Amino acid sequence: MSDRVLIVGGGSVGLAAAVFLTRHGVTPLVLEQQPGVSVHPRATGLGPRTMEFLRQAGLDRAVDNVAVDMSAGGAVKMSMHTLASANLSAAAPGAIVGNAWGQADPGPARVRGVCPQHRLDSVLLPAAREGGARVRFSARVRECAIESGGVTVTLDTGETLAADYLIAADGVRSTVREHLGIGVSGPGALGEPTVSILFRADLTAYTGGRHFVNCTITNPDAPGLLVTVDGEQEWIFHTRSGDISSVTEHFTDERCRELIRAAVGDSALPVEIVSVLPWRPRGTLADRFGLERVFLVGDAAHTVPPIGAFGLNTGMADAHNLAWKLAAVLRGDAGPALLDTYETERRPVAEMTLAQAMIRLADPTLHWDAHAAERRAAAGALHAPVVHLGYRYDSAAVIDPQPDLPSTEDVFADLDGTPGSRLPHHRLPGGASTLDLIGTHCTVIAGNHRWIAAASDVADRLGIRIDAHVIPLSDNDIRPWADTVGIEPDGALLVRPDQIIAARIPTAPPAPAHLLHRMLTRILAR
Repeated sequence: MSDRVLIVGGGSVGLAAAVFLTRHGVTPLVLEQQPGVSVHPRATGLGPRTMEFLRQAGLDRAVDNVAVDMSAGGAVKMSMHTLASANLSAAAPGAIVGNAWGQADPGPARVRGVCPQHRLDSVLLPAAREGGARVRFSARVRECAIESGGVTVTLDTGETLAADYLIAADGVRSTVREHLGIGVSGPGALGEPTVSILFRADLTAYTGGRHFVNCTITNPDAPGLLVTVDGEQEWIFHTRSGDISSVTEHFTDERCRELIRAAVGDSALPVEIVSVLPWRPRGTLADRFGLERVFLVGDAAHTVPPIGAFGLNTGMADAHNLAWKLAAVLRGDAGPALLDTYETERRPVAEMTLAQAMIRLADPTLHWDAHAAERRAAAGALHAPVVHLGYRYDSAAVIDPQPDLPSTEDVFADLDGTPGSRLPHHRLPGGASTLDLIGTHCTVIAGNHRWIAAASDVADRLGIRIDAHVIPLSDNDIRPWADTVGIEPDGALLVRPDQIIAARIPTAPPAPAHLLHRMLTRILAR
């Protein structure tokens, strides 16, 4: 029996791909080589676009509930000799609040603090299973091959599995990518080899209940980065490992405790070592994101240095972009050529994101300082919100795209209704966002009911579902949004299931159904 979609890799991006697919009625099989979800989080920052994906999947509140609550005030980034030397417990409320973006939220969903990956996975795994996805742990893929009409993988046990399509979410050393002979480019390994120590310790005496995302420790006896996991008992300490052959031999529990005590500034601190992992920042980009029936997502497609929280969030966007396209092809709503737009759209975004992370490695203040616009411009750096939300797609699945950004600083200027950009957020009467109008099919947003009839007619002719919503574009509350997206009260937007504007129709044509039919035929590669 052949599955429709196999996902190799059950980390956060693989599980997210499973969740997004189940929303569209596709129930994949996920294969993960580890015995369970990782207890050692590699990323903690969820960007607003990722939260929009989770909101669309109905999971934003669940994820927000498992995030570390920093809404009462917290520091984004600090630097000090030891944690004890900061004296955070004596800081006045709000004195250490940091906002790297320095502006209002451009979307309807934002996490209240950091959300380590194992906490994110605690929401994604049951959601994927509840949607019908099957997740198999301790299932290591040894080989994969593209065959006529499908893909096969062979496990270490010798078991062979077949599928129509395969999503490779198996990380930086992707077995799938290597078996397909897809190369990578980019700077590769960056900086010195590092060890990540996950530990438990009560640091309340030094934090005073204040939260921070990360804290650079400059103590020469334990230089490194202290990272919040739960803000109470769980933490990660990153420190240089040196060029060693075995982390296990050199970073014993006792050695790790010594380093953590030196970083905190308390030689008697009780410390429980949970996990120790070697790692090294990398910058790579796969030469291809897809090969026939196989698609790379997340670290299998790109690795991005950790500054800016770009890596995980870029991988989540990969999965979100690919899921609706696979589902549309499997339903017969779209032609197979729609899948070619996955690489066309996502690889340039990943390339841009990697370049932005590299610029920030040379000068991190370009990222954290909301008032560094002139220095960012000189360095070729985009403001963080633009990297997370402002990118645009230029592909056959967009009508009249305009990929050049109006602004490298103001994400609101970039979210202006241009085809290829994310639909601008606006609160509607009742509290819903315009983004909430977008479901699992292409959607028409219009100012009058002529478009409802046109959408219904085209849906019947193409044999697909089209959602349509009429909102009062001439009302005083909605008119500014209509002006932003560039449509008149009789105009319309055609929006893809990933909330990307596929086409903009400023004013109603004589035959709306004819135009809509022509646009959808092109967008869906019919």
